[in-house]
Amino acid sequence: MGLVLRPATAVAEERPEDAVLLGTRDGVAYWSLPVDEAMTGEAVPPPNSWGLWPGGRSADGEEWHDLRAVGGLLDGTAAGLFTTAVALHSWHAKARFCARCGQSARRTAAGWASECTGCGREEYPRTDPAVICLVHDGVGVDGEHVLLARQPIWPPERYSVLAGFVEAGESLEACVEREVAEEVGVAVRGIRYLGSQPWPFPRSVMIAFAAHADRATPLRPADGEIEDARWVSRAEVRAALAAGGEVPGLRLPGATSIAGQMLAGWARA
Repeated sequence: MGLVLRPATAVAEERPEDAVLLGTRDGVAYWSLPVDEAMTGEAVPPPNSWGLWPGGRSADGEEWHDLRAVGGLLDGTAAGLFTTAVALHSWHAKARFCARCGQSARRTAAGWASECTGCGREEYPRTDPAVICLVHDGVGVDGEHVLLARQPIWPPERYSVLAGFVEAGESLEACVEREVAEEVGVAVRGIRYLGSQPWPFPRSVMIAFAAHADRATPLRPADGEIEDARWVSRAEVRAALAAGGEVPGLRLPGATSIAGQMLAGWARA
């Protein structure tokens, strides 16, 4: 599966006002433009997809999917283009008016900024930091069990690692401690950084950590936020991954998300 690209001249003779520049590579400039494409039928989403939209098929046979569904199937360049496009267009859709005076804003800097038509105030795309933490039981080097939880709105049997937004004045490590304690009532230790991933839903960057906790501590899922939490063995995670990401009672996040990558890395350890 690959990202379908179209020559600019096949889209419009001049650059549309709502087109945004995604970047350049090897002398080629990549732009993105929101469009309404007529769909003639549904497209089958990838296995274990967490896409919120089942996908569609256009009149010319192209398949249309959302980023959550297919991001993990694209190469680095295509995934980066798709992610940037989603992030920029989402920001513009929600930042159409000036936060200072309320007048309408127009796009500038090839879509990477906006300017108020009233007071001239400049605005730039915002990114909300969020932490995501793989909590294990501390047995051995990387633990033998991982703590997984599910939200009530998720598909049945879907579990993932814990995550939450960083609050004002809070360090990343303090956010990890607070979020895990709030969501499942467990204190964590040995917090270490793993990596990060842009997550434009709507405008986040996921900052990944690992930590360990006492498996004997009773789990207390946050009412209304966490439907269930449980410790899962490495053998169970490996079995789910070997079966395409899901076995009865356990569906793991896919490769599109850093959560899926964290669990796959932990399972291989």
